[in-house]
Amino acid sequence: MSAKVIVAQRYPRLVRSVGGVRQMWRQIGEQTRFYLQALGSLPDAIINYRAELLRQVASMSLGAGALAVVGGTVAVVTFLNMSTGGLIATFGYNQFSEIGTQALTGFASAFLNTRTISTGTALVAFSATLGAGCTAQLGAMRISEEIDALEVMGIRAVSFLVSTRITAGVIAIGPLFCVALLMGYFAARAGTTLLYGQSTGVYDHYFRTFLVPSEVFNSFVTVMILTVIIMLIHTYYGFTATGGPAGVGQAVGRATRLALIVGAVALMLVTLAIYGQTGNFNFAG
Repeated sequence: MSAKVIVAQRYPRLVRSVGGVRQMWRQIGEQTRFYLQALGSLPDAIINYRAELLRQVASMSLGAGALAVVGGTVAVVTFLNMSTGGLIATFGYNQFSEIGTQALTGFASAFLNTRTISTGTALVAFSATLGAGCTAQLGAMRISEEIDALEVMGIRAVSFLVSTRITAGVIAIGPLFCVALLMGYFAARAGTTLLYGQSTGVYDHYFRTFLVPSEVFNSFVTVMILTVIIMLIHTYYGFTATGGPAGVGQAVGRATRLALIVGAVALMLVTLAIYGQTGNFNFAG
């Protein structure tokens, strides 16, 4: 009897734990290889698959099929950021009223919306719409052997299917995040001035005072980084989906969960890298 069999019989839990750790590291290695291959294929996708790239940009921005009726991702991002902007007006005005500084609600919108709230909301919206859609599309192509057929035809599947979607996501994220940020600002202003009756002049004064253009640019950079992370994770799970339609559904769920977790950690790290621990904010009066 070999030593491996003896160890497996005496310490079954230890063997299962070691096997689980090995499987986890193997999966991390496979994902890392896929991510590097996808990123390295970006020039190939831009040069040789421009038609597919443009098609993906149109599909991600306005949606395809039934989603095009309601505006696709634009509608989802708009309503989500209007909701979070309204929460800033509600909670910000009430909390500042506790200490008699309700005039600072405009500051809360300019400061919080720009740095964290709009980017975090965009993370959830893009993962639930763009990312999940890519996972489902690629998963359906994998189980129906369409990806294998493309490779047999001589088409580079990673470049054609994955890199084009990553590039299209980065291209589409610019106008989509503009809509998200503007809707957040608009909802916070409308809620504060129309519902709570604060003067528009007071609100605009504090909003414009604390809205720094460089922070708006930083938020765009942050969202682009998050978009690349989201698209990499979702395309990997879709490209490697197995198990039929049920396996595609599991891949969508796992990809969304991992994208939200990794995206939240990346958002925290990028925010700390840009603004530091103090936030570069000084308020005195």
